[in-house]
Amino acid sequence: MSPAIAVPEFDPGLIARYDTSGPRYTSYPTAPQFRPDFGETDLRAAVRASNEEPIPRPLSLYVHVPFCMSPCFYCGCNRVITRETAKADRYLERLYREIELVAPLFDRDRPVRQLHFGGGTPNFLDAPRMRELMESLARHFAFVQAPSREFGIEIDPRFADGAYMHVLGELGFNRVSVGIQDFDPAVQQAVNRTQSVAQTREVLAAAREAGFASTSVDLIYGLPRQTLEGFGRTLEAVIELAPDRVAVYGYAHLPQLFKAQRQLDATALPDPATRLALFGRALERLTAAGYAYVGMDHFARADDELVRAQRAGTLQRNFQGYSTHGDCDIVGLGVSAIGRIGQSYSQNARDLAGYYAALDAGRLPVARGLYLEEDDVIRRAAIGQLMCQGELDMALFGARYRLIFAEYFAAELRRLRPLAADGLVTIEGRTIRVTPRGRLLLRIIAMCFDAYLERDAQPARYSRTI
Repeated sequence: MSPAIAVPEFDPGLIARYDTSGPRYTSYPTAPQFRPDFGETDLRAAVRASNEEPIPRPLSLYVHVPFCMSPCFYCGCNRVITRETAKADRYLERLYREIELVAPLFDRDRPVRQLHFGGGTPNFLDAPRMRELMESLARHFAFVQAPSREFGIEIDPRFADGAYMHVLGELGFNRVSVGIQDFDPAVQQAVNRTQSVAQTREVLAAAREAGFASTSVDLIYGLPRQTLEGFGRTLEAVIELAPDRVAVYGYAHLPQLFKAQRQLDATALPDPATRLALFGRALERLTAAGYAYVGMDHFARADDELVRAQRAGTLQRNFQGYSTHGDCDIVGLGVSAIGRIGQSYSQNARDLAGYYAALDAGRLPVARGLYLEEDDVIRRAAIGQLMCQGELDMALFGARYRLIFAEYFAAELRRLRPLAADGLVTIEGRTIRVTPRGRLLLRIIAMCFDAYLERDAQPARYSRTI
């Protein structure tokens, strides 16, 4: 077994000492570094340059559906709470305009290998609206027809049933991520999300019947009124549901940024020791049930392609987390959607008014973004290597980027020394390697290579690392 997929060591005392705020590194530089002077002209230039590369990259489409029927008080996503389904029609009208403006910028022979619907609640769109949207995307982009393509969608099972999942299967979706968070009734009441095991089971079973190749569920630890006993029962129910992947996220309590979180009773949040123990319980139960810890928050069955990619050294990270399609250019569609084209990032307007206004004026709704400098590209590669493969060959890395690693990253190697003394990493010969003790602290290790953290004036915008 490679060091990157060794079973992590859970040391509560060690983890507690390193529990600070930090980025999740779904991108580097991270989204707070995006600049408002990056606009439509810059995005068009980035796409043009990507088309002209000797071997243009395939495409990954991210489609953001912002609407939710009811608010979950823990949520930090960009969403609009409404039960007026007519609002979906006004949104789709603008989304179709964006598709019509964006798609022709890319050479038609660039295949779409990955598609992901996020939100909000993507299943706010009923079956006819979802069918119409998928038909529009298929007309304007070149969908790969091979089984290896990954077409995923996030589902709230409170507003979906088996028939809906079968329609999604007919439309080409083959991966589903189902939100659970916690089945404990006390926690569900505290966070305003009441959801039964039966509702969740129906959606997962229907997805499998409809031919979905992969099912995933999301849990959150650190929510109000969570206990080890209650979360243990949730884990038992999840294991019985037998998803292919399980994401276990730490709740990020940032009420200064997310208004919905102000409705939570902060005094009911678990204390740091309990919060840590909740994750420890998840690690224990899921690994015992045959799930491999991929990294960060992600667990997958031993035969899952994420685990196979990690063993092969091809695992990557993007805005959807760990991915086997990290080589794609990402096209962000919809309000607040983030794209990654070549050596650039771009984000659409984060409010419906700004998104609608740009498209009504015939403009791409780009609100901010970033061109990566050479140093950004180098650091992104180093961070990605450590977070995905768990080791970095300094000599090979230096040769690839035409630098002497020990000189270029002298300060970073100094920052790693205390981590090495605590057994989180080893630095031997030409290799930096994450140890089993360090696997649960990947964000801390990656932060040693982040050039922006020291000058970041708003560290509070990041979640806790555990």
